[in-house]
Amino acid sequence: MTASDLISFARGAPSLDIIDVEGLKAATDAALSEDPGGALGYGTAIGYPKLRKLLAERHGVAEEQVLVTNGSMQADAFLFDQLVVSGEPVVVERPTYDRTLLGLKQRGAAVTPVSLDLDGIDVDELAGLLEGGLRPTFAHIIPNFQNPAGYTLTLPKRQRLLELAEQYDFVIFEDDPYVQIRFAGEPLPTMLELDAGKGRVVYASSFSKTVAPGVRIGYLVGPADLIAKIRVRATNTYISPNMFAQAVVYQFLASGGLDRAVAKVNAALAERVAVLTTALGKHIPEAKFTAPEGGYFMWVDLPDGVDVAKLLVAAEERGVTFVKGTDFLLEGGTSSARLAYSGVTTDQVEEGVRRLADALASL
Repeated sequence: MTASDLISFARGAPSLDIIDVEGLKAATDAALSEDPGGALGYGTAIGYPKLRKLLAERHGVAEEQVLVTNGSMQADAFLFDQLVVSGEPVVVERPTYDRTLLGLKQRGAAVTPVSLDLDGIDVDELAGLLEGGLRPTFAHIIPNFQNPAGYTLTLPKRQRLLELAEQYDFVIFEDDPYVQIRFAGEPLPTMLELDAGKGRVVYASSFSKTVAPGVRIGYLVGPADLIAKIRVRATNTYISPNMFAQAVVYQFLASGGLDRAVAKVNAALAERVAVLTTALGKHIPEAKFTAPEGGYFMWVDLPDGVDVAKLLVAAEERGVTFVKGTDFLLEGGTSSARLAYSGVTTDQVEEGVRRLADALASL
């Protein structure tokens, strides 16, 4: 079996067929025609100034509160370098993004997982820990279509988190790359918006999920003094991020390309989720899951006793892959899997689930 035969539920990235290639060609031409100096020069660590200004306007903040980076993981890394104190606690959702766990552990944070419910992090559990003396530096929250679970934090929980952050003096890191990938339900205000300028929230997002993964553009929004410190780190790391890519994305946004791209992506992903849930019910009826209203991922619990490490080996022998639940937890997840439906075409979904069911039966 060749690599091209592999059906991958592993990668959280849009498939090429739903990326607006022609729109990006036009945006590239516009960037080089209208501002060749800005697109092709070094620039500074703040990012492409026009894109920074546009993002500040969209979030209703001063430009000094925005820093545009090479992907949101770079934004995360800068923030972690600035805020993490070795040995001090940081709250995360259980489960959470595997790269978040890795980044925090590498910096010596005392990672403190809090249970994730269908409606977001368990705020009562967090409140109990805080009442018991926990004093986190910050809480890392993926509020919309959480990676890996696909769940969304409700409005009451967003408000409660802000109350807890105020009461116990910690920062909320609102990691929000999937906010625009919504194909069902109603959008919710960000905690950045709800915070109303009090400075309790640092917000991060990305264009990797909406424009294309290869553009590698993320950004941070936060208190101006914190962003200024992170800007110094960015300058010392790379002088400036990729100005060419940022100039192209600015032109793409300014032309209305993002709205068109998001509409196309959301329509495609809604169809893929519908096919995936039907296929799981047909081929693996014992699987438990909640169909997400957006994002790229679905968390699937298999019967107790299923070893996903062994299942992954059997699955890849049959030409399908996924990410083990254990990758997103400090402990547990041995019978769970994250299925990413963003990078598979609709006609691959049922065949992928069928292969997965065959692998499960082989165990």
